[in-house]
Amino acid sequence: MNAAEYLALETLRDGRPVRIRALKPADRALMLAAVDRIGDASLYRRFFSPKHHFTESEIAYYVNVDFVGHVALVAELEEHGRPVIAGGGRYIVSAPGCAEMAFAVDDPHHGLGIGTLLMRHLALIAKAAQLQTLTAEVLADNAPMLAVFKRSGLPITLEREGGVTLVRMDCRHDPETRGEHDQVSPPGVH
Repeated sequence: MNAAEYLALETLRDGRPVRIRALKPADRALMLAAVDRIGDASLYRRFFSPKHHFTESEIAYYVNVDFVGHVALVAELEEHGRPVIAGGGRYIVSAPGCAEMAFAVDDPHHGLGIGTLLMRHLALIAKAAQLQTLTAEVLADNAPMLAVFKRSGLPITLEREGGVTLVRMDCRHDPETRGEHDQVSPPGVH
């Protein structure tokens, strides 16, 4: 599988089509627009601290990925005849066989299943890359993100340390279940 060319067509909970695809450097403006639509509370849940500005080096780090040790996918919709990136997910290899994941969905697109779709497709790429474990640190009160991991269908363990929940998932398995409202079709990977 060539993760840098990844593309899957899916359907959101509201029936709209969405493309889950590899992030490209040309997506910089669309990514920055998505960040502008993320509220303070959502940014805090993602970065564990107030985050109002990204430096040029941070932007370059998030946009220019190698698709080996750092894999990034976006959820792209069409709104008013234009492409919109509504969310993104990534993993970064942190040790042999293990990668840490992170997700962000802009506020107007919460609740549509975007995080769940990104999670499932990242897990497929991780499995193809022969990764064994995906991890994430999630604020303990971030119930929506914890639900995304629980709905993944992958074997999961949760360990709470203070206000943070450490999530570990075994990505060597295929997802076993789907959420009751999730409409995930087999990926059309190109």
